[in-house]
Amino acid sequence: MQVDLLAGTGHRPLAIPRPQPTILVFDSGLGGLTVLGRATRACPGSNIVYAADDAGFPYGRLSEDELVARVLAVIERLVARFHPDLVVIACNTASTLVLPTLRARFAIPFVGTVPAIKPAAAATRSGLISVLATPGTVARDYTRGLIEAYAANHQVTLVGATRLAGLAEQALKGAPVDDAVLAAEIAPCFVEVAGRRTDVVTLSCTHYPLLLDRMKRLAPWPVEWIDPAPAIARRIAELLPAAREAGLAGHDTAAVFTGGGSLTGPLRIALAGYGLAQILLEPMPLGN
Repeated sequence: MQVDLLAGTGHRPLAIPRPQPTILVFDSGLGGLTVLGRATRACPGSNIVYAADDAGFPYGRLSEDELVARVLAVIERLVARFHPDLVVIACNTASTLVLPTLRARFAIPFVGTVPAIKPAAAATRSGLISVLATPGTVARDYTRGLIEAYAANHQVTLVGATRLAGLAEQALKGAPVDDAVLAAEIAPCFVEVAGRRTDVVTLSCTHYPLLLDRMKRLAPWPVEWIDPAPAIARRIAELLPAAREAGLAGHDTAAVFTGGGSLTGPLRIALAGYGLAQILLEPMPLGN
């Protein structure tokens, strides 16, 4: 005898919830928080791990070979621990050099951060663009290739700021940053030629938007500042459609540091403001 246990009842297929994807946002320090904020809003259905290689910061002191080896070693450790579905390299200095190696090594997608020269070329009216970046990013052939491809008909000023990323880190940790020092760092971005002025500045280091309000106040004239974070967040959402759907159980977030010596009280408060109340350590001294 067969019994139909569903007789007389409504029936619909069992919906098995999909696991929430995990996104790893990686930077040498704290600049990637500007990307994390956008990614969190664009991908509410994801678990997000923010990884800061503070033991290796700043990356500008490393040779190109050392930088490739360092990032590969740290990412290998983080992938093994957190099993991300996608990794964001929220660092221009690393992205312009290391992305091909990472994509060849891992089967998961990588989203990089590179100077926003193409949108800057589309936005300028004066034809004068400044790329505000680290000295490492300024020196990359990749950066010059972007200029040749998208801004060959414009005058592009490459500004390798030696202290700006460190100043952003200081500010986020609660340390004072002198306006005069900050103004000197951005001053080369502002160029006047034959009655024309720079009208677009690309923020080609993820640290720099942390100081954007102050830079706007200190700028000698108004310009359009291009922050790549919104475009990065859109790309993440394209590659991980499930991440766009808010999960009923919310999502998990954590910050992991390779050193941890920079974790001041003000920084912990700032991290909590980005939803990163859980702080983890993955010790990797620079010599390792």
